[in-house]
Amino acid sequence: METNEVKTFRLPVLQLDTPLDIDGELARFEAEQRKELGLEEGKEHWRDDNPQKFTAQQRAHTTLLISGLTMAHDLFLQGALGGIGYKVKAIDCPDNDALRLGKEFGNRGQCNPTYFTVGNLVKYLTFLRDEQGMSVKDIVENHIFLTAGACGPCRFGTYVTEYRKALRDAGFDGFRVMLFQQQGGLKQATGEAAGLEMNPKFFLAVIKAIMVGDVLNALGYRLRPYEITPGAVNAALARCKEMVYEALATRKSLIPVLLRCRRELAAVKIDRTLPKPKVAIIGEFWAMTTEGDGNYQLQKFLEQEGAECDVQLVTAWILFMVWEQTWDTQQRMTLRGIDGGKKGLEGKNPWKKLLMLKAAEKVVRGLFQGTAWLTGLENYKLPDMQLIADVAKEHYNNHLRGGEAHMEVGKLILTTKHKKATMVVSVKPFGCMPSSGVSDGVQSIITEKYPGAIFCPIETNGDGAVNVYSRVQMMLFKARKAARDEVAKALSDVGMSAEQVKAEAAKHWSTKRTLAYPTHRETTHSADFVYEVASKSWKSRLKALAAMPKRLLSRDAH
Repeated sequence: METNEVKTFRLPVLQLDTPLDIDGELARFEAEQRKELGLEEGKEHWRDDNPQKFTAQQRAHTTLLISGLTMAHDLFLQGALGGIGYKVKAIDCPDNDALRLGKEFGNRGQCNPTYFTVGNLVKYLTFLRDEQGMSVKDIVENHIFLTAGACGPCRFGTYVTEYRKALRDAGFDGFRVMLFQQQGGLKQATGEAAGLEMNPKFFLAVIKAIMVGDVLNALGYRLRPYEITPGAVNAALARCKEMVYEALATRKSLIPVLLRCRRELAAVKIDRTLPKPKVAIIGEFWAMTTEGDGNYQLQKFLEQEGAECDVQLVTAWILFMVWEQTWDTQQRMTLRGIDGGKKGLEGKNPWKKLLMLKAAEKVVRGLFQGTAWLTGLENYKLPDMQLIADVAKEHYNNHLRGGEAHMEVGKLILTTKHKKATMVVSVKPFGCMPSSGVSDGVQSIITEKYPGAIFCPIETNGDGAVNVYSRVQMMLFKARKAARDEVAKALSDVGMSAEQVKAEAAKHWSTKRTLAYPTHRETTHSADFVYEVASKSWKSRLKALAAMPKRLLSRDAH
């Protein structure tokens, strides 16, 4: 029979007639206990091996695995990096099988993006081993996973450690996971040329892939809710993605390709008079960006429920990073002494740095607007990061970082004040500290100050789709009613029916085009379209002229 043995410690017995050496006795007792517990001096502290070596000689036979953005972005990054000499494979969008593997091999208590992305890598490597018959040795030696890294306050800062732990337990010990943002991990201490060259050619390829992906995604979300033939927009986008991928992979000019994409999308027939609530999706970057099971395919669900999605672009995140550097530099310039920290200004010219950051912002905005114009994304404005920071700072300190920082609060305020969307959905992983723990708490104050805001915060944990869908549907009921009322008011204001609006729109080149986008006035696209068409109608102009004396008299009376 097993018994539970209680272990006791016997303290040294001191003789009363001897001098009392408390420090000596405690030191002897500590030494005895350290020996018994195996804590002798000289033992090396455990360290997590971090294989990072990737040299130029290995480039020809090493495949870079990428994943984490939208499906269009991942595809274009594969083509763009392949076009400058790398072997690249974009892994499929993470699904629930990836979540299961992430929970099986990952630590407990991780956030949703960790489980999905780690499990997705394990799933692909297992496929190579079990389905393709590739040996573990070949997989480890000939593949690298390239991902984003960060040092935020949440668990995102430990992503790469979670990858290594899961890969080790899944049987792929030694597999290399390299952080895109940590250039130190990409440099070789041996003096060999680095396998991944972070040079202008590399960054230009990445920027082109990101911006074209952003533009095509934005066009898809604009057109899909109003398509007359179901699936027509997706079919056109598929043809566009194929052409863009081919151009990036062969390093051909994107200009003629984007113009062909414009013609493909312009050929899709749409009906803009359909009253659709516009739903802005904000929140934690990965959760609001992914298009798979990681956020319960939220974008697709909203469109199926009759909504138009207003998504956040990756280009906006680039602008936010530029703003962070600008703001931090301006704050350091006010210090009484020189900041010698890692990101300090010691030995640097702050004005030169600010000038370079301003130039970087101008270049990013210029490249995006050029890409948008060529492809047909009209009247799209990238967010003003300083404006977002200014409106949010009263409620969310700009010094705080992690996740989207103050942007979630600022976006909700601006969306409500300027009628940018009918409803706002904030999606984040379960227990996400910056988003759930901080931003959502502040948003309760914002919704009190702006009672007209329809705000729906949701958390994702991988297996709560029914609960999330139910919450979204309840709030979407309000948004649909608000959208119908707004369009009805617009039709009443212009004195036209929906059929009359469609007939009048067909008479004017600026309103009958598929890619034409009306001037922003109301929250819904349909209401804006009604007012835009009415402004082109001669009947509406005569009506406005007839009403002008009344308005002037009313103004004089007041």
